[in-house]
Amino acid sequence: MELCVALDLPTKEQNLELVEKIKGYPIWLKVGFRSYIRDGKEFIHALKAINPEFKIFLDLKLYDIPNTMADAAESIMALGVDMFNVHASAGKIAMQTVMQRLSSYEKRPLVLAVTALTSFDEEEFRSVYNQDIASKADQFAKESYEAGLDGVVCSAFESASIKTITSANFATLTPGIRPFGEDAGDQKRVADIVMAKKQRVDFIVVGRPIYTAADPSALVAKILSQL
Repeated sequence: MELCVALDLPTKEQNLELVEKIKGYPIWLKVGFRSYIRDGKEFIHALKAINPEFKIFLDLKLYDIPNTMADAAESIMALGVDMFNVHASAGKIAMQTVMQRLSSYEKRPLVLAVTALTSFDEEEFRSVYNQDIASKADQFAKESYEAGLDGVVCSAFESASIKTITSANFATLTPGIRPFGEDAGDQKRVADIVMAKKQRVDFIVVGRPIYTAADPSALVAKILSQL
């Protein structure tokens, strides 16, 4: 299991200050919508300048027609990130198109598909997809696996089931992890480290508990000691 720290602070300067405090650890950094739209590719370069060994997860959740998604995926290649994601809701053909476009590159980032956002509860999810979360997440994961992706973004509650119907090597990344039972905030389906390990999660994403900690470096060390 690997740790991915979400860089969701209000300013570029705050995010970089946080990263400086944790630069000595073997971790992933998640760059999401707000940070990328505000700070652009220069922010990714700044993160790599702090520690070239950092691995970057670009969390933009591509969702469009197949060719547009593939075009965007190819542009992401030029950024030098190590992982990015698409929405499984875009469909199997769109995901296949992305992977076909990237197949010509000798080295490419990991590509994950978002199944069900962890902010959904059962009622809201059913109102959108007309199906329960677990069943639809399994379906999305199977389609992603068949399309040639490397894994999915899901909650810890779906991880073990997804690996059973796909492959033990099909990666699962779980957002909104509260490592030691911290407040869930706007996340609905959250888990701690013990639960994530039990469900065979490969990547845990931790944001708020780290950047609100009195000593972010100490908390990162504590998390890594549990992985």
